[in-house]
Amino acid sequence: MTGQLIVSVSGIGAHTRDEAAAFCAQLDSRGVGVSLLVAPRLGADYRLDRDPGTVDWLTQRRAGGAAIVLHGFDEAATKRRRGEFATLPAHEANLRLLGADRVLEHLGLRTRLFAAPGWTVSEGTVRALPRNGFRLLAGLHGVTDLVVGHTERARVIGVGAGFLTTPWWCRMVVATTDRIARRDGVVRLSVGARQLSKPGVAEAMLEAVDTALGHGCRPERYRWPLPVVDVGAELSA
Repeated sequence: MTGQLIVSVSGIGAHTRDEAAAFCAQLDSRGVGVSLLVAPRLGADYRLDRDPGTVDWLTQRRAGGAAIVLHGFDEAATKRRRGEFATLPAHEANLRLLGADRVLEHLGLRTRLFAAPGWTVSEGTVRALPRNGFRLLAGLHGVTDLVVGHTERARVIGVGAGFLTTPWWCRMVVATTDRIARRDGVVRLSVGARQLSKPGVAEAMLEAVDTALGHGCRPERYRWPLPVVDVGAELSA
């Protein structure tokens, strides 16, 4: 089996859309699809439903083959140091998932794929996801098919959005990518859109992408069913 490469971008909004678009254009030139991690709210002063420019861009990217992944509801609403869904009981997770799902459905961006801010989810969230129709969970240590209950082990690595942004960390991301790709593993790269404007971040991410491609990794995106479980399946969310 050849290795796989999944690249995701989070934190996309009015102030980060240009950087995300430029990065995605670089991926396009390499034939690499992208998974866009989308949240209805990014802090107290931003709501996706009041940003038609970003909604249009996300809609166009999805039409071009990008995956839309729900990435929480309102990170600013939690006072915990951990991610929004990291410690929630099932009933609270259910309420947030329901609210986020309704917003994305209204915007024409509904998805059955989920990745929590910080990539960590509580047991309550895991129980609430399939109850709300979600089929795939992208977590910190693996990607889970919520329908059959199978998890493909593969740790996500990246810059920003829960990961470090320092130059040594960027070098580590490239080195880790090389190690995983050499073993024909699943390379899961993630970057926060707001970090893409920082010196060296986009370059490091693209170097990691090129490293994975150089080792023969096949570009993928988050989708259901899991391609690593059923490579021939073409059904996507």
